[in-house]
Amino acid sequence: MAAFGLYSHIRTNRIRSILLIGGLFFLVYVLVFAGSLAGEALAEDAPFDVLVSRALANLVTAIPVATLVALAWIAIAYLFNRSIIGAVSGARDVSRQEAPALYSLLENLCISRGLTMPRLAIIETDALNAFASGLREDQYTVTVTRGLLNALNRDELEAVLAHELTHIRNKDVQLMVTAMIIAGVISFFGEIAFRWLRFAPLRASGSSRASNRNGNSGGGGAAIALIVAVVVAVVAMVLSGVIRFALSRSREYLADAGAVELTKNPDAMIGALMKISGRSDVPAMPSSIMEMCVDNPRQGFQSLFSTHPSIDNRIDALVRHAGGSPSAPVRQEEARPLPPQDDALPRQGPWGPRRGPWG
Repeated sequence: MAAFGLYSHIRTNRIRSILLIGGLFFLVYVLVFAGSLAGEALAEDAPFDVLVSRALANLVTAIPVATLVALAWIAIAYLFNRSIIGAVSGARDVSRQEAPALYSLLENLCISRGLTMPRLAIIETDALNAFASGLREDQYTVTVTRGLLNALNRDELEAVLAHELTHIRNKDVQLMVTAMIIAGVISFFGEIAFRWLRFAPLRASGSSRASNRNGNSGGGGAAIALIVAVVVAVVAMVLSGVIRFALSRSREYLADAGAVELTKNPDAMIGALMKISGRSDVPAMPSSIMEMCVDNPRQGFQSLFSTHPSIDNRIDALVRHAGGSPSAPVRQEEARPLPPQDDALPRQGPWGPRRGPWG
Protein backbone atom coordinates (compact mmCIF):
# COMPACT_ATOMS: atom_id res chain seq x y z
CA MET A 1 0.00 0.00 0.00
CA ALA A 2 1.48 3.36 -0.98
CA ALA A 3 2.39 5.78 1.80
CA PHE A 4 -0.02 8.43 0.54
CA GLY A 5 -2.83 5.92 0.42
CA LEU A 6 -1.98 4.57 3.89
CA TYR A 7 -1.95 7.97 5.58
CA SER A 8 -5.09 9.05 3.76
CA HIS A 9 -6.81 5.93 5.14
CA ILE A 10 -5.55 6.79 8.63
CA ARG A 11 -6.90 10.36 8.48
CA THR A 12 -10.26 9.22 7.12
CA ASN A 13 -10.50 6.49 9.72
CA ARG A 14 -9.69 8.95 12.51
CA ILE A 15 -12.50 11.32 11.48
CA ARG A 16 -14.95 8.46 11.20
CA SER A 17 -13.87 7.15 14.59
CA ILE A 18 -14.50 10.50 16.29
CA LEU A 19 -18.05 10.47 14.90
CA LEU A 20 -18.52 6.90 16.13
CA ILE A 21 -17.30 7.87 19.62
CA GLY A 22 -19.85 10.72 19.58
CA GLY A 23 -22.54 8.20 18.66
CA LEU A 24 -21.40 5.94 21.49
CA PHE A 25 -21.72 8.79 23.97
CA PHE A 26 -25.19 9.65 22.60
CA LEU A 27 -26.34 6.14 23.53
CA VAL A 28 -25.90 7.09 27.20
CA TYR A 29 -28.77 9.55 26.83
CA VAL A 30 -30.83 7.01 24.91
CA LEU A 31 -30.56 4.62 27.86
CA VAL A 32 -31.49 7.41 30.29
CA PHE A 33 -34.61 8.03 28.19
CA ALA A 34 -35.47 4.31 28.24
CA GLY A 35 -35.17 4.21 32.01
CA SER A 36 -37.25 7.37 32.36
CA LEU A 37 -39.97 6.00 30.08
CA ALA A 38 -40.09 2.79 32.09
CA GLY A 39 -40.32 4.76 35.33
CA GLU A 40 -43.23 6.85 34.04
CA ALA A 41 -45.02 3.72 32.81
CA LEU A 42 -44.67 2.08 36.22
CA ALA A 43 -45.90 5.19 38.02
CA GLU A 44 -49.15 5.67 36.09
CA ASP A 45 -51.11 3.98 33.30
CA ALA A 46 -51.47 7.15 31.24
CA PRO A 47 -51.81 7.44 27.43
CA PHE A 48 -48.63 6.49 25.58
CA ASP A 49 -47.99 9.97 24.13
CA VAL A 50 -48.32 11.49 27.60
CA LEU A 51 -45.79 9.03 29.01
CA VAL A 52 -43.34 9.77 26.19
CA SER A 53 -43.70 13.53 26.76
CA ARG A 54 -43.00 13.11 30.45
CA ALA A 55 -40.01 10.86 29.76
CA LEU A 56 -38.56 13.44 27.36
CA ALA A 57 -39.04 16.17 29.96
CA ASN A 58 -37.29 13.97 32.54
CA LEU A 59 -34.47 13.36 30.06
CA VAL A 60 -33.86 17.09 29.65
CA THR A 61 -33.67 17.39 33.42
CA ALA A 62 -31.43 14.33 33.76
CA ILE A 63 -28.96 15.22 30.98
CA PRO A 64 -26.67 17.33 33.25
CA VAL A 65 -26.58 14.58 35.90
CA ALA A 66 -25.98 11.83 33.33
CA THR A 67 -23.25 13.93 31.71
CA LEU A 68 -21.52 14.56 35.05
CA VAL A 69 -21.65 10.86 35.93
CA ALA A 70 -20.23 9.91 32.50
CA LEU A 71 -17.49 12.56 32.72
CA ALA A 72 -16.56 11.47 36.25
CA TRP A 73 -16.30 7.88 35.03
CA ILE A 74 -14.12 9.01 32.12
CA ALA A 75 -11.93 11.15 34.41
CA ILE A 76 -11.28 8.22 36.74
CA ALA A 77 -10.47 5.97 33.80
CA TYR A 78 -8.24 8.68 32.28
CA LEU A 79 -6.15 8.80 35.44
CA PHE A 80 -6.10 5.11 36.31
CA ASN A 81 -6.79 3.20 33.07
CA ARG A 82 -3.31 1.74 32.96
CA SER A 83 -3.50 0.20 36.42
CA ILE A 84 -7.09 -0.95 35.80
CA ILE A 85 -6.17 -2.66 32.52
CA GLY A 86 -3.12 -4.22 34.12
CA ALA A 87 -5.18 -5.58 37.01
CA VAL A 88 -7.97 -7.11 34.90
CA SER A 89 -5.59 -8.54 32.27
CA GLY A 90 -3.05 -9.93 34.72
CA ALA A 91 -0.17 -8.09 33.05
CA ARG A 92 3.01 -7.16 34.89
CA ASP A 93 5.55 -4.54 33.88
CA VAL A 94 9.01 -5.68 32.86
CA SER A 95 12.20 -3.65 32.70
CA ARG A 96 15.17 -3.73 30.35
CA GLN A 97 17.04 -5.87 32.88
CA GLU A 98 14.25 -8.46 33.03
CA ALA A 99 13.66 -8.70 29.27
CA PRO A 100 16.68 -7.26 27.43
CA ALA A 101 15.94 -8.85 24.04
CA LEU A 102 12.27 -7.92 23.95
CA TYR A 103 13.02 -4.44 25.27
CA SER A 104 15.69 -3.87 22.62
CA LEU A 105 13.37 -4.92 19.79
CA LEU A 106 10.74 -2.43 20.93
CA GLU A 107 13.28 0.30 21.57
CA ASN A 108 14.87 -0.06 18.12
CA LEU A 109 11.47 0.25 16.46
CA CYS A 110 10.75 3.41 18.46
CA ILE A 111 14.12 4.93 17.58
CA SER A 112 13.59 4.23 13.87
CA ARG A 113 10.42 6.37 13.85
CA GLY A 114 11.21 8.85 16.61
CA LEU A 115 8.54 7.45 18.94
CA THR A 116 8.65 7.67 22.71
CA MET A 117 9.38 4.28 24.24
CA PRO A 118 6.19 2.86 25.79
CA ARG A 119 6.16 0.67 28.86
CA LEU A 120 6.47 -3.06 28.34
CA ALA A 121 4.36 -5.71 30.09
CA ILE A 122 3.94 -9.50 29.96
CA ILE A 123 0.95 -11.74 30.71
CA GLU A 124 1.80 -15.23 31.95
CA THR A 125 -0.37 -17.33 29.64
CA ASP A 126 0.26 -19.83 26.86
CA ALA A 127 -2.08 -17.90 24.53
CA LEU A 128 -0.51 -15.97 21.66
CA ASN A 129 -1.59 -12.34 21.73
CA ALA A 130 -0.56 -8.73 22.37
CA PHE A 131 -2.18 -5.33 22.76
CA ALA A 132 -1.32 -1.67 23.23
CA SER A 133 -3.10 0.58 25.73
CA GLY A 134 -3.01 4.04 27.27
CA LEU A 135 -4.63 7.45 26.90
CA ARG A 136 -1.54 9.62 27.12
CA GLU A 137 2.16 9.29 26.43
CA ASP A 138 3.20 8.38 29.97
CA GLN A 139 0.57 5.60 30.04
CA TYR A 140 1.29 3.94 26.69
CA THR A 141 2.03 0.26 27.24
CA VAL A 142 2.69 -2.66 24.90
CA THR A 143 1.66 -5.95 26.47
CA VAL A 144 2.59 -9.38 25.11
CA THR A 145 1.81 -12.88 26.33
CA ARG A 146 4.35 -15.49 27.35
CA GLY A 147 2.99 -17.80 24.67
CA LEU A 148 3.77 -15.19 22.01
CA LEU A 149 7.37 -14.91 23.22
CA ASN A 150 7.78 -18.66 23.16
CA ALA A 151 6.20 -19.32 19.75
CA LEU A 152 7.42 -16.46 17.53
CA ASN A 153 10.89 -15.96 16.17
CA ARG A 154 12.65 -12.60 16.26
CA ASP A 155 11.29 -11.20 12.99
CA GLU A 156 7.73 -12.25 13.76
CA LEU A 157 7.84 -10.78 17.24
CA GLU A 158 9.27 -7.57 15.83
CA ALA A 159 6.34 -7.41 13.40
CA VAL A 160 3.82 -7.81 16.24
CA LEU A 161 5.53 -5.08 18.27
CA ALA A 162 5.47 -2.84 15.18
CA HIS A 163 1.76 -3.59 14.81
CA GLU A 164 1.13 -2.39 18.37
CA LEU A 165 3.35 0.67 17.95
CA THR A 166 1.30 1.56 14.88
CA HIS A 167 -1.82 1.52 17.05
CA ILE A 168 -0.07 4.00 19.36
CA ARG A 169 1.24 6.16 16.51
CA ASN A 170 -2.20 6.29 14.84
CA LYS A 171 -3.88 7.19 18.18
CA ASP A 172 -5.93 3.99 17.96
CA VAL A 173 -5.23 3.15 21.59
CA GLN A 174 -6.75 6.43 22.75
CA LEU A 175 -9.93 5.83 20.77
CA MET A 176 -10.23 2.17 21.76
CA VAL A 177 -9.65 2.84 25.46
CA THR A 178 -12.12 5.75 25.28
CA ALA A 179 -14.66 3.46 23.59
CA MET A 180 -14.10 0.87 26.31
CA ILE A 181 -14.67 3.51 29.00
CA ILE A 182 -17.87 4.84 27.40
CA ALA A 183 -19.06 1.28 26.90
CA GLY A 184 -18.65 0.88 30.65
CA VAL A 185 -20.80 3.97 31.19
CA ILE A 186 -23.42 2.54 28.82
CA SER A 187 -23.38 -0.75 30.74
CA PHE A 188 -23.89 1.22 33.97
CA PHE A 189 -26.92 3.12 32.66
CA GLY A 190 -28.16 -0.01 30.92
CA GLU A 191 -28.08 -1.86 34.24
CA ILE A 192 -30.11 0.94 35.84
CA ALA A 193 -32.65 0.84 32.99
CA PHE A 194 -33.05 -2.92 33.18
CA ARG A 195 -33.42 -2.81 36.97
CA TRP A 196 -36.36 -0.49 36.44
CA LEU A 197 -37.84 -3.08 34.12
CA ARG A 198 -37.09 -6.16 36.20
CA PHE A 199 -40.41 -6.23 37.98
CA ALA A 200 -42.24 -4.12 35.40
CA PRO A 201 -45.08 -6.59 34.60
CA LEU A 202 -45.94 -7.04 38.31
CA ARG A 203 -45.92 -3.33 39.02
CA ALA A 204 -47.81 -2.47 35.85
CA SER A 205 -50.57 -4.97 36.68
CA GLY A 206 -50.72 -3.64 40.22
CA SER A 207 -51.05 -0.09 38.93
CA SER A 208 -53.80 -1.19 36.54
CA ARG A 209 -55.76 -2.92 39.34
CA ALA A 210 -55.47 0.19 41.51
CA SER A 211 -56.84 2.35 38.71
CA ASN A 212 -59.77 0.00 38.18
CA ARG A 213 -60.68 0.06 41.90
CA ASN A 214 -60.75 3.85 41.72
CA GLY A 215 -63.08 3.72 38.75
CA ASN A 216 -60.41 5.07 36.43
CA SER A 217 -59.43 2.84 33.53
CA GLY A 218 -56.28 4.92 32.81
CA GLY A 219 -54.87 5.66 29.44
CA GLY A 220 -53.78 2.13 28.64
CA GLY A 221 -50.32 3.25 27.49
CA ALA A 222 -48.18 1.78 30.27
CA ALA A 223 -47.77 -1.66 28.69
CA ILE A 224 -46.84 -0.15 25.33
CA ALA A 225 -44.40 2.26 27.01
CA LEU A 226 -42.72 -0.61 28.87
CA ILE A 227 -42.30 -2.59 25.65
CA VAL A 228 -40.86 0.47 23.90
CA ALA A 229 -38.48 1.09 26.82
CA VAL A 230 -37.21 -2.49 26.66
CA VAL A 231 -36.74 -2.31 22.88
CA VAL A 232 -34.92 1.05 23.10
CA ALA A 233 -32.61 -0.22 25.85
CA VAL A 234 -31.80 -3.44 23.97
CA VAL A 235 -31.17 -1.57 20.70
CA ALA A 236 -28.90 0.90 22.49
CA MET A 237 -26.84 -1.91 24.01
CA VAL A 238 -26.56 -3.70 20.65
CA LEU A 239 -25.56 -0.46 18.88
CA SER A 240 -22.91 0.09 21.55
CA GLY A 241 -21.34 -3.22 20.55
CA VAL A 242 -21.70 -2.55 16.83
CA ILE A 243 -19.93 0.82 17.18
CA ARG A 244 -17.06 -0.79 19.06
CA PHE A 245 -16.80 -3.48 16.38
CA ALA A 246 -16.71 -0.80 13.66
CA LEU A 247 -13.92 0.96 15.54
CA SER A 248 -11.81 -2.20 15.78
CA ARG A 249 -12.12 -3.93 12.41
CA SER A 250 -10.63 -1.33 10.05
CA ARG A 251 -7.81 -0.49 12.46
CA GLU A 252 -6.30 -3.95 12.28
CA TYR A 253 -5.71 -3.68 8.53
CA LEU A 254 -4.04 -0.28 9.03
CA ALA A 255 -1.92 -1.60 11.90
CA ASP A 256 -0.80 -4.57 9.79
CA ALA A 257 0.17 -2.16 7.01
CA GLY A 258 1.97 0.05 9.55
CA ALA A 259 3.92 -2.96 10.83
CA VAL A 260 5.12 -3.68 7.30
CA GLU A 261 6.10 -0.03 6.88
CA LEU A 262 8.17 -0.15 10.07
CA THR A 263 9.85 -3.53 9.53
CA LYS A 264 9.91 -3.72 5.70
CA ASN A 265 9.08 -7.40 6.16
CA PRO A 266 5.50 -8.39 5.23
CA ASP A 267 6.35 -12.09 5.50
CA ALA A 268 7.14 -11.67 9.20
CA MET A 269 3.70 -10.23 9.86
CA ILE A 270 2.08 -13.04 7.86
CA GLY A 271 4.07 -15.65 9.76
CA ALA A 272 3.08 -14.12 13.10
CA LEU A 273 -0.61 -14.03 12.17
CA MET A 274 -0.60 -17.67 11.06
CA LYS A 275 1.01 -18.78 14.32
CA ILE A 276 -1.39 -16.64 16.37
CA SER A 277 -4.47 -17.98 14.55
CA GLY A 278 -6.43 -20.40 16.72
CA ARG A 279 -4.21 -19.81 19.75
CA SER A 280 -5.04 -16.23 20.70
CA ASP A 281 -7.87 -16.52 23.22
CA VAL A 282 -6.95 -15.62 26.80
CA PRO A 283 -9.76 -17.25 28.82
CA ALA A 284 -9.54 -14.92 31.83
CA MET A 285 -9.28 -11.77 29.70
CA PRO A 286 -12.36 -9.48 29.67
CA SER A 287 -13.92 -9.05 26.22
CA SER A 288 -13.24 -5.30 26.33
CA ILE A 289 -9.49 -6.00 26.52
CA MET A 290 -9.63 -8.75 23.88
CA GLU A 291 -11.05 -6.15 21.48
CA MET A 292 -7.69 -4.32 21.66
CA CYS A 293 -5.57 -7.40 20.99
CA VAL A 294 -3.80 -8.40 17.77
CA ASP A 295 -6.45 -11.07 17.31
CA ASN A 296 -9.81 -11.52 18.99
CA PRO A 297 -11.28 -14.97 18.31
CA ARG A 298 -14.47 -14.24 20.25
CA GLN A 299 -17.18 -13.76 17.65
CA GLY A 300 -20.93 -13.43 17.42
CA PHE A 301 -23.21 -15.28 15.03
CA GLN A 302 -21.86 -15.58 11.48
CA SER A 303 -18.97 -13.22 12.39
CA LEU A 304 -21.39 -10.25 12.26
CA PHE A 305 -20.19 -9.13 15.67
CA SER A 306 -16.51 -10.06 15.39
CA THR A 307 -14.31 -7.12 16.34
CA HIS A 308 -11.43 -8.17 14.08
CA PRO A 309 -11.28 -9.19 10.44
CA SER A 310 -10.37 -12.84 10.01
CA ILE A 311 -6.72 -13.87 9.95
CA ASP A 312 -7.20 -15.16 6.39
CA ASN A 313 -8.51 -11.77 5.22
CA ARG A 314 -5.64 -9.94 6.89
CA ILE A 315 -3.07 -12.25 5.33
CA ASP A 316 -4.76 -11.83 1.95
CA ALA A 317 -4.51 -8.04 2.32
CA LEU A 318 -0.80 -8.29 3.14
CA VAL A 319 -0.21 -10.53 0.12
CA ARG A 320 -2.16 -8.30 -2.28
CA HIS A 321 -1.11 -4.86 -1.02
CA ALA A 322 2.18 -5.27 0.86
CA GLY A 323 4.05 -7.80 -1.28
CA GLY A 324 3.82 -10.65 1.22
CA SER A 325 3.93 -14.31 0.32
CA PRO A 326 1.36 -16.91 1.43
CA SER A 327 4.25 -19.31 2.05
CA ALA A 328 5.91 -16.82 4.41
CA PRO A 329 5.65 -19.00 7.55
CA VAL A 330 7.74 -21.74 5.90
CA ARG A 331 10.53 -19.30 5.14
CA GLN A 332 10.19 -17.45 8.44
CA GLU A 333 11.12 -20.53 10.45
CA GLU A 334 14.64 -19.95 9.19
CA ALA A 335 14.66 -16.29 10.25
CA ARG A 336 16.73 -15.03 13.13
CA PRO A 337 15.50 -16.44 16.46
CA LEU A 338 14.92 -14.11 19.38
CA PRO A 339 17.79 -14.36 21.86
CA PRO A 340 16.96 -15.82 25.28
CA GLN A 341 15.95 -13.57 28.15
CA ASP A 342 17.50 -13.63 31.58
CA ASP A 343 16.23 -15.75 34.47
CA ALA A 344 13.13 -13.55 34.84
CA LEU A 345 11.94 -14.84 31.47
CA PRO A 346 12.30 -18.65 31.28
CA ARG A 347 14.07 -20.03 28.23
CA GLN A 348 11.32 -21.88 26.43
CA GLY A 349 10.20 -22.35 22.84
CA PRO A 350 12.28 -21.62 19.73
CA TRP A 351 14.83 -19.36 21.37
CA GLY A 352 18.21 -19.30 19.67
CA PRO A 353 21.65 -18.88 21.29
CA ARG A 354 22.54 -15.53 22.84
CA ARG A 355 24.14 -13.30 20.23
CA GLY A 356 24.56 -9.77 18.94
CA PRO A 357 23.55 -6.62 20.85
CA TRP A 358 20.92 -8.59 22.81
CA GLY A 359 23.50 -10.77 24.51
